[in-house]
Formats: sequence, structure tokens, C-alpha cells
Amino acid sequence: MTLYVVDTNSWRVFGNYYPEAFPSFWDELERLAAASSLVSCREVANELELQNVAPHIDDWVDSHRTLFSDPSEDEMRQAAQVLAVPHFQQLIGEKQRLKGSPVADPWIVSRGVILSGCVVTEETLKPNAAKIPNVCEHFGVRFTNAQGFLAEVGWRF
Repeated sequence: MTLYVVDTNSWRVFGNYYPEAFPSFWDELERLAAASSLVSCREVANELELQNVAPHIDDWVDSHRTLFSDPSEDEMRQAAQVLAVPHFQQLIGEKQRLKGSPVADPWIVSRGVILSGCVVTEETLKPNAAKIPNVCEHFGVRFTNAQGFLAEVGWRF
């Protein structure tokens, strides 16, 4: 089974699936999490906390903290490799650096590389951009968006 590494913007998309209206979505997400086929990273949890997303997303993240773990040593080395590419240093914006805001992008890709996972992000591949799909492509990591994720796992609601 594929391991999915979910970016902040895709969690926001998942927030549109309100538990009261889409309980099977959350049951299936729970199943993937229990099977260790769904992860994210600490910085995503930090970004979600600051962005005031849907309360049910906050609750889900809080009750699944192990999926939003700190980076491993291998992931830290991989993130250093990502940021060693001068163009990819743009993943961390000046405002984020100055404010000390969380930045998940290099960690999402690094976790995808180390765990051989598929990154789920709403960012799109753009020529010469410093976006998650470009970094994924550079490091040979598969990526998709929330719609692609739903198609891959075969969920229909």
C-alpha cells in the first residue's frame, strides 16, 4: 500500500469534508492512519495551528499527533539536501524567516523521499518554480493533489 505524506493545503481541502456530512471519509482516513499509510510532519501541524482551519481538522490533528512527528535524522539530512539547491531555498519566504513562522515544504518533500511516499499537495508543477512538485520531481518523489489522492485510494462519496 502506498504511503501518503499530506501537505498543509491538502489538509485544508480535507476540511471541506465535514464529519457530519462525510463520516465515511473520516472512517477511511482513520483506516489509512491506522495502517501507517498516512503521515504528515510537525511543521504541517504548526502551520495548521496558525491558520485557524476548520475545528474538525484541528481536533483530528490533535488526536493523531504521532502522524505529525518530528523529522528523523535522515529527514533532517534530506531537508539539508533540498535546501542546498539554491533555487529551492525560495521554499522559505523572507517573511517566514523574519517572523520565524513554520515552513513545512522542505520537510514534506524530505519525508516523502525518506519514506518512499507520495506527497499530497495542492501546489502545481510550474517550470522553474520552487514549489513542492518541482522539488519532488527533482528528488524523484511522486506527488498528487487531494483529488488524485481520492482517486488513487478509490474513495467515492
